[in-house]
Formats: sequence, C-alpha cells, structure tokens
Amino acid sequence: MTGPTDELLTDPRKRTIRLEIAVVLAVTFGLSAYTALVSLTEAVLLGLSGQKVALNRKLSPIDLINLALNLASVFQLIAWGLLGLYLLWRSGYGPSRVGLGRFRWRPDLLGGLGLAALIGIPGLGLYVAGRALGIGVSVVPSELGDTWWRIPVLLAVAFANGWAEEVIVVAFLMTRLRQLGMSPVVVLMASSLLRGAYHLYQGFGAGIGNVVMGLVFGYVWQRTARLWPLIVAHGLIDAVAFVGYALLAGHLGWLG
Repeated sequence: MTGPTDELLTDPRKRTIRLEIAVVLAVTFGLSAYTALVSLTEAVLLGLSGQKVALNRKLSPIDLINLALNLASVFQLIAWGLLGLYLLWRSGYGPSRVGLGRFRWRPDLLGGLGLAALIGIPGLGLYVAGRALGIGVSVVPSELGDTWWRIPVLLAVAFANGWAEEVIVVAFLMTRLRQLGMSPVVVLMASSLLRGAYHLYQGFGAGIGNVVMGLVFGYVWQRTARLWPLIVAHGLIDAVAFVGYALLAGHLGWLG
C-alpha cells in the first residue's frame, strides 16, 4: 500500500490545499523548524559543543504554575494533531483512512515496539558516542526538578509529541502532498526533511537522525497505511529518553 488513495483535483482545490499546508505548518512544525534553525545558528556562533538544550524546562518557580504551564504544552500538541485530523476529515479523509482506525493491539502495539527499538537503540548509541567525544549540543531531556508530577507529565509530553508529529508530519502533510500529485518518494523526502529541520535546535546530529527516523516512519506508513504504530513508537522513544534521564541522571555522569 502507499497510503491514502489518490484523487484528481481541480486547480482551485489544489490552491486551497497549498494554502492549507502553509497555514498549518506556519502554526505548527514549520514554525518550529524556523525557530530550531535560528537556535542552531546561535549555538554555532557561540560554540556548538558548549551549548545545553533542555527539552522539558522549568517554566516557573511556583510548583503548581510550573505544572500548569507544562500541561499547556501537552494541550497544544494534542490540539495540533486534532487540527490536522479535522482538516483531513472535512475533505473526506476520516481517521481510519489515514491509519487511525480502531487500535489493534498486535500490529499496532507490537509494531510500535519494533519501530521504537529500530530507531531508539541506534539513536541512544549515537548520543552516548557524541557525549563521549564532547561534540554537538548537549541535550537535557528534563529540567523539571524533583517534583511529584514530574514523571506523569514527562510521559504525557512524550506521547503528545508522538501524536502531534505523526499526525501532522506524516498523515496530514503526506496525504496533502500526494493529493497535489507529488510522487511517493518526493512526499517521503519532504516529510523527513521537515522532521529533521525542527529538531535542529538539538544539533546537526539530531537533525540527521530525525531525517532517518522520518524516512523509516514515513515508509512504514506508506506501506501499511497504519499510523498507530508510529505514534506508539515515537511516544516510547521520548518516554524512555525523558523518564530515563529523570531517574538516572544523578547516577550516570554522562547523562548530565
């Protein structure tokens, strides 16, 4: 399979789709790619190896306010995914058509576990190697501190990331680009490059690694038309990174 079925569109409809893509990316991961590029430029100018990036930051010295602000980022990510699904649904691409039909435990959960291992284990190895060599941006998955809500919020952020990124960057963007008549290869490359671009704030290595992740995830979606395994895999990868760091950073020096 190659994802949702293609259809012939009129020129006005194609213009509408191009505008829709531009608007959605402008308020979601296109804007993230722009800010990531600016952040990377700053890191290069200041000395890349000396920079530290916190993925989950402490946003207020007041604990409950800090909790509320971090939950706001979770709500935003969920809303981004819902926006993409709503726009697809309005044009006749319901959730089941883009791979979000009834969750099937064996293919979706086990497929997600397999994808998480395929991407996560080599990614962890590259990160450890980079830290040992002292190169690249130092990524700190969490600076939330030792608070009672830390682990639940980190898990919520992890799976909200997976939900938003896979819905927007895979299901929405790849469906719309195919509607515009682009080939599956071009669509796959565009989605993967966007994924890499909005991770550039973590350094060049993270950008390249996420391009590879995008190629694998996008290809799996094109072949299976199932989005749930991608969301599960992405959520698990982030959960291991966030929660693992939170629990082990004080015991393993190279994590800090």
